[in-house]
Formats: sequence, C-alpha cells, structure tokens
Amino acid sequence: MTPHDPFQPRQDAATGPSVAAGGLSISIHEVSETANRAIADEIADLIRTRAQAGAMAVLGLATGSTPQGSYDELVRLHRQEGLSFRNVITFNLDEYWPMNPEALQSYHRFMAEYLFDHVDIDRRNVNIPDGTVLQDRIAAFCEEYERKILDAGGIDLQILGIGRTGHIGFNEPGSPRYSRTRLIVLDKVTRLDAASDFFGEWNVPRKAVTMGVGTILDARRIVLMAFGEAKAAIIRQAIEGAVTQSVAASFLQQHPNVQFVLDRAAASELTSIKTPWLLGPIAQSGQAWDEMTTKRAVIWLARKVKKPILKLVGEDYNEHGLQELISARGSAYDVNIEVFKSLQNTITGWPGGKPDRPAADGSPDVFPKRVVVFSPHPDDDVITMGGTLIRLCEQGHEVHVAYQTSGNIAVFDDEAVRHADFVNEFCRAFELFSGREVQRIEKAVQSFVRAKQPGEIDSLELQRIKSLVRRSEARAAAKYSGVRPENIHFLDMPFYETGRVKKRPLSEADYQAVIALLETVRPHQVYAAGDLSDPHGTHRVCLRAVTAAAERLADRDWMRDCEVWLYRGTWQEWEPEVIEMAVPLSPDEVDRKRMAIFKHQSQKDKALFPGPWDPREFWQRSEDRNRQTAELYDQLGLPEYEAIEAFVRWRMAP
Repeated sequence: MTPHDPFQPRQDAATGPSVAAGGLSISIHEVSETANRAIADEIADLIRTRAQAGAMAVLGLATGSTPQGSYDELVRLHRQEGLSFRNVITFNLDEYWPMNPEALQSYHRFMAEYLFDHVDIDRRNVNIPDGTVLQDRIAAFCEEYERKILDAGGIDLQILGIGRTGHIGFNEPGSPRYSRTRLIVLDKVTRLDAASDFFGEWNVPRKAVTMGVGTILDARRIVLMAFGEAKAAIIRQAIEGAVTQSVAASFLQQHPNVQFVLDRAAASELTSIKTPWLLGPIAQSGQAWDEMTTKRAVIWLARKVKKPILKLVGEDYNEHGLQELISARGSAYDVNIEVFKSLQNTITGWPGGKPDRPAADGSPDVFPKRVVVFSPHPDDDVITMGGTLIRLCEQGHEVHVAYQTSGNIAVFDDEAVRHADFVNEFCRAFELFSGREVQRIEKAVQSFVRAKQPGEIDSLELQRIKSLVRRSEARAAAKYSGVRPENIHFLDMPFYETGRVKKRPLSEADYQAVIALLETVRPHQVYAAGDLSDPHGTHRVCLRAVTAAAERLADRDWMRDCEVWLYRGTWQEWEPEVIEMAVPLSPDEVDRKRMAIFKHQSQKDKALFPGPWDPREFWQRSEDRNRQTAELYDQLGLPEYEAIEAFVRWRMAP
C-alpha cells in the first residue's frame, strides 16, 4: 500500500469487520470544500451517464448546512460547465410539519434558494414532503410519496446528513429498520440544534414528515456527509457501533453500497484515526510512528492506564497494542521523555515572549509586541482566551482587539427594547435634543417587536440597537481586560449583516476590512478563532478572512515575522497532542476572566443559541474547558494549574 497523509482524501474501509462486510467505505478529507466537490462530481457523473443513456437520474436530497457546499458546486457546474438537470427527478428526505413552503425555515425554500432556482430542472420533477397537509391526510400523502419513488424507478443516489441523535432524515431514535415515509415527533436534541434557525427553541415545530429508514435503504447508493467535531461521536457509533434503532444511521452498515464522506474533525473519533494501533500495525493504514502519532499514542496510553507519562513502563505499552511503537522509537523510557518534554515545552506564562530572551531561532526577540486579537463575535475574545488577553495587556504589550462581526442576531428583542427605553429616559433626564426623534425610534421598535413573527428579519432600527448593545458590552469587557479604548476596533464585516442566520459569502469588502487593520497595526502576533470544523459557521468564515489577508500581505517584512496563533471556541479545546502553546491561569486570573465575560450580559444563559452539549452559561462552559485542560496536563505528570488556555500555530502554506 502506498503511504499517504491520513487526513488527505482517501478511501478507507478498514474501520472494522462489520463495516467492510457491509460494503461501507469512508472518505476522509482535510477540509469540507474538497468533500463537497467530490460529492457534486459524483452527482454530476450520474446525471450525465443517465442522460447519455436517455434515462432519468433519480436523486434523494438532504437539507441543512452540510450539503450546501455540494449544491453550490452543482450550481457552478451548471453555469460554467453546462451540466443540465433536465433529466433529473428529486425526492427530498423531509420537511417540518406544520410548515409553510415560503417560511424562512422551510425545506422547500431552502432547496429553491440553494439549488432549484439556479438550475434547469423541471419543477414537476421536484418532490418535497408537504408541511401544509392536514393531519387527517398525512397518511395518504406519505403513501403517495412512496408510490412516486417507486414509479420513478427508485432512488439512484441518496444524499444524507446526520443529526447528533444519529437520525438520518428525521428518523429519530426508535425508528424501525423497515419504517417508511411518515409523520414523526422530533427529539428534544434535534429541536435544540434547530433553535438558532427558528430564533428560539419554542418556535421549532415538534413534528416533521420524513422518509423512513427502509425508504432510505432502498436507494441503490447512499452517501452520508458529516463535518465538524460535533458529529464525531455519533459518526463513530454509526460506523463502529452495534446496529440499533437507537441510532438510525447504524442501519447503513447493512446496505451494500454506502460511503461516509467526512472531514478530519468528524472522523476524529474513528478507531482508524484516533487509535489506529488497535487495528494492527499502523503501516498497514498508511501511517508511521512520526512525532505526532507517537505523542498521540503516549497521551492515550497514559490516560488509559491512569498514569503520568514518566511512569509508563514497557508492560503498559505491550499490553495495550503499542509494541510496535517501542520497536520503532526505542525504549519506553526514551519515548516517555520525548513526549513529556514536548508537552512541557508548550507551557509558558509569557504568551508574547519574555523581556531579554531571544526568539526561538536565536535572534533578538521584540518586546513589547504589537498584538491583534481577532474575535468573530463580540465576546469570543474574553470567553475563549480572556486569561491570555489579560496577561498580554499586563505584560506591557500593545494589544488591539478586532471584533469582526456585530453579533446583532444574538440579542433578544426585549433586551433591545430595554436599551431603547434607557436612551429615551437618558435624553429626557438630561434634556438632550427635543426627545421626539428618540421617542419615535423607541415606539417604532416596540411596535415592530409586538407584531414580529417568528423568524422575521429585524427592522433596521432594531438591528442597529442590537449592534450597539453588543458594542457597548464588548468595549466594557475589553477595557476591563486592559485593552486601551483606542485599540478596540469594530470591523462589522459585511458578510454577516443580513439580519438572519444565513449569511452572505465573503466579499472583497470583508477581506479589505481585515487587511486595513493589519496594515495599520503591523502586529508581531495575531490571535484568531480556529474553529475549522463548521463548514458554514461564523468562526470559520472569519478565520478564512484572516488567513487570506495574511497570505495577501505575505511579502511585507512585518508579516514574515508575525506569529499567528489559533484559539478554539467555547465548546471544544485542541487535542493535547497538537497544542503548541499552553498559557496557565491562576485562580485570580480565572476570576478576572469570568468578570470580563460577565460584561456580556445580553449573552448570559442564551436559550436562543443553546450549545450542542450543555445549556449552561458561557462562563461556566469556558471555565470547565480551561480546567479540564489543566487537569489533563496534571494527570500526565506536568505542573498543576488552576486552568490552561491552549493555542496552535497557523502556518502559511508553502
């Protein structure tokens, strides 16, 4: 077998005997963009092959953020390469019930906006479950939907996503193997995950019409897409776990022609990626005992046997499938020392460098430094790296914070109305202006909010007030952390300003906003949110703007010497083997970070955007994450700290 990078696109069926026996294959891509192109190319090949044969191509389609990139690529293929959809029949998996087809959250509208309005498909060949069917007619409608699929000759290629409950379509836990199209009650987790699209969990429909598991398994070929860490655990259950009604996606193991298309993050819990040594010699999977794989294996072993790294012995390695590692890298003692020193060298109390200490290459280091912290939303800076931010300021660096988006959709309506009332009272108390225009705006906002429908886009006045709420909170938190007022920047990148969850693509104006700030500050260090796994999330888009700006400025002398560090979001921390800088926090610094987060009062306990694992407040989740990192370092035999914030270095592609 030819050696390859385990995170480059490849076919891999070596994830367990049941997977190989069931005809399931796995394709792992470094980034979701290549995965989306691969899926779009397969769909296009099917359409063209059927067209040449004078036949129809029957597609089963999914909705949600996961397949959007594939649909974008299909639209490009249609416009630029002449791909025709005239011989295509489509059947969508599901639709909320009840649901008006024109509603913002309707899957009818989704498919029109992302695909059907941009290609030449005959709308008579488009089939999507009807969310307006009366309840006493639903059974008949579902039977008719099944008949239409049969009349079309069955589905040639079914595209799937996967929910955190393991649902495919809306087949929630408990869905039988032979279930058909039907009305189903949505799981609470599914409704929580959809809350942001509906501007609150209470607006999410409790039911949906969905193809059944049996309907899906009737397709001749199935491709399931999954991107991001949030999908990693359920992907492992679907591929490596038992076939069970509790995880509907596990039934795919019984299909003769299924492919899972994953990004690195979604594949991270698979045995072939996380612990490939448990499957046999890792050379068989195209990997090698390089520094990263060794580090990952030793950390895994230490956690498995609950020992510090330096106390691991040869028997520990032998009894847990790591004999090959010792054979390749030397004795247990040698490997332990290598990994321990690597982790030890990540710890620093001086994230901006220490006075009178040379840089890593031996050259004189700059101190103090100019530092830019990019924050996708107006609170990501203090939530995710607030301790490091405070320390950089205290150690004398010139710290700038750049808030990339306004974050206005994350403010409740009543919070905005409260602020409008305050401004009105403020103007009245100090006899500012005539007060009429202020009263007019307040009344207009109150009137709009009273009549506002779920999911309706905010009026311009309401959007502006919400933006100002976020600005005032961000400014207060940054100043509390030690950032000078003149170094607080609000970029308001245009891609975000749609007033809805769906955003625009990045434009030149977005890139220029970042470039202009970097050109002005000329930083020695840049910090940016490194949540790469979400293919459409604000963090990922904002990071793309930062890295693209850095690449455009690569020929500048100051940029060549600039370090770019990536921090993670509230929900996830970097895996210990990839951490390159670990900044320990004292109990006092944890308290100060918490107080900085408290400045973002409009974001406390936000039911509007419940997290995928834990609905508690941001400060609690942040502290838990930082403490868990510190506890892990302690368990591995490193110094004991109250909390640790972790970073990895971004390196420009050669």
